[in-house]
Amino acid sequence: MKNADGFSEDERAAIKERAAELKKQASHGRGNKAATEELDVLSKIADMAAPDRAVAERIHAIVTTRAPELSPKLWYGQPAYARKGKVVCFFRSGHADKERYSTFGFTTEAHLDADSGLWPTSYAVTELSAEAEAAIAALVEKSVP
Repeated sequence: MKNADGFSEDERAAIKERAAELKKQASHGRGNKAATEELDVLSKIADMAAPDRAVAERIHAIVTTRAPELSPKLWYGQPAYARKGKVVCFFRSGHADKERYSTFGFTTEAHLDADSGLWPTSYAVTELSAEAEAAIAALVEKSVP
């Protein structure tokens, strides 16, 4: 349900969580920011409901292995992976969003543009088969030229 300002309670909570993330990032000392941000992501994943946690752990492993130049960080309270501070891809917990599936997606920073003028930017995820893991790995590799 939307409030007078146009935001639902869940949207308002996400905005507040993002503001807290930005404050936390600003307070990180030099030299340990990347390690602290990865610990924040791993902590967030560990706190997820079991099905989302399993998927998020595999996606984290795929992204950090296939695109080590991407840095884990929280983005709107969920795991994301950035290049030079700009988010390239992200995972959204379906349980946290009160949806029937989680989402793995890409921002405009990802280099996935197709010649056809049409390409997907997010995927519904309920579990990861070997085929799905391979597809995600290929997309992650393509997203960072």
